[in-house]
Amino acid sequence: MVPNIHPNHYAATYPTSVVGQTGWHMSDTNCPIGPRSFAAAYRSAQSALTAAEIVMQGAPHAYALCRPPGHHAYGDMAGGSCFLNNSAVAAQALRARHARVAILDIDIHHGNGTQGIFYDRADVLTVSIHRDPAEFYPFHWGHACERGAGVGEGYNLNLPLPPATGDDLYLRSLDAALDRIALYAPTALVVATGLDASEADPYAGASVTTGGFFRIGAAIAALGLPTVYCQEGGYVSEILSENLASFLGGACSSGVLA
Repeated sequence: MVPNIHPNHYAATYPTSVVGQTGWHMSDTNCPIGPRSFAAAYRSAQSALTAAEIVMQGAPHAYALCRPPGHHAYGDMAGGSCFLNNSAVAAQALRARHARVAILDIDIHHGNGTQGIFYDRADVLTVSIHRDPAEFYPFHWGHACERGAGVGEGYNLNLPLPPATGDDLYLRSLDAALDRIALYAPTALVVATGLDASEADPYAGASVTTGGFFRIGAAIAALGLPTVYCQEGGYVSEILSENLASFLGGACSSGVLA
C-alpha cells in the first residue's frame, strides 16, 4: 500500500477506505506497507525492547540492531522507512524502573516521531542533533524553536547543524546535548544511533569521520548512564561497518557492550 493522500490528521473524520486509512497513518510515501511489513517492524521493536530488558537486568549498556529503523514513526503514523518507534519503545520500557529517561538522537535526520510521542511529557527528555530541516528531511519538524508543550515544555531540545558539519562542530553540539541531559539527571538513556552523519554517506548530510564516531560514542558513554543503543540510519557506503565498529568501540571503551 502506497496511499495517494496524506491528510496529516487535519480531516474531521476517520475514513473507511483502506487507501484513506493508510494515508492517515503515513506522513510520506517512504514507508510502503506490504504483507510482511508488520512482522518486520514488530521484530525490530522487540530487539529494542530486549536491549532495554538487558539494561534493566543490570547491564551497563546494550545495542539493538533494529531494522527497520524507527525514529520517524509517531504513535499512530509511519514515515521515513519507520513503522514502530524502537527508541520510544525502549524508553517507555525503561520507565518501568526509571523515573526519568532521556533519548539522544544522533541520526543526521531529525527524530520527528520520537519528538512527537514525548512532546507533552516531562518524564522523557528528547534531544536530537541533526541537519537543519529547513533544507533536509523531515523538513517540517526539528527546528530549534520546538521545545515541547504543556508539562513537556522545555523537555525537547533540537540542535540543527549546517551542511558539511565535521567532527569538531558535531562534537560541540554533542557537548551541548550532553550538558542538557546531565542537567535533566535521568537514570537511564536511549541513544537513537544513526550513522548517516558520515562523510561517506550517500545523503551527504554531514562530514563526520570514522574516528569522529569513536569520539561520539566515548563522549556519550562518559555520562555513565545505563544505556540502550537502537540502530537508526546509516546508508550503504564502503565504511559503514567501520563506522559502526568505531562508534561501538567508543561506547564500550569503559566496559563491555551486550
